[in-house]
Amino acid sequence: MEGSGGDSGSMATPVQKKVHEAWRVYQYYLDKTTPHSTNRWIGTLVVFLIYCLRVYSIHGFYIISYGLGIYLLNLLIGFLSPLVDPELEVSDGATLPTRGSDEFKPFIRRLPEFKFWYSMTKAFCIAFLMTFFSVFDVPVFWPILLCYWVVLFVLTMRRQIAHMIKHKYIPFSIGKQKYSGRKSSANSGGGSRAD
Repeated sequence: MEGSGGDSGSMATPVQKKVHEAWRVYQYYLDKTTPHSTNRWIGTLVVFLIYCLRVYSIHGFYIISYGLGIYLLNLLIGFLSPLVDPELEVSDGATLPTRGSDEFKPFIRRLPEFKFWYSMTKAFCIAFLMTFFSVFDVPVFWPILLCYWVVLFVLTMRRQIAHMIKHKYIPFSIGKQKYSGRKSSANSGGGSRAD
């Protein structure tokens, strides 16, 4: 049997090989951006501003913007939510501490920051490309969509914040925690330490 074995990569067409190679190069550069979160988010902000400028300049594609807003809200909920919801699942793994005496367990997101950034940036790029096709320019009264999205955002965030308060977790950590140690004057006298 000549076709079987570990040589199955040679069966690919030249086009498939080029696509695979392009995907590997893309993935390589995407992986290199992982530690540079500030630069990634600045790039996403630039893409967002370009998209907003495009929609504002052509006065259309509000339904695309509304769909984009709903998708981004969904991503934000995943980013702010813990991997294991204490209300829904009882797990033996990492759970959120519920009492002060509980062991500290780090907050593990349902949607990690990198995937949140990547999905958001990809969504802005796709929405931007969709603005070049008139089939997606559905005439709508945009203030109604905006009001509906704001109401949806407020209600969803209120529910999410109530969930955070109820289960005592904060999905953000700003910097490294610093501990001041003991403030007793007995140790500052230079005496010997009892073991």
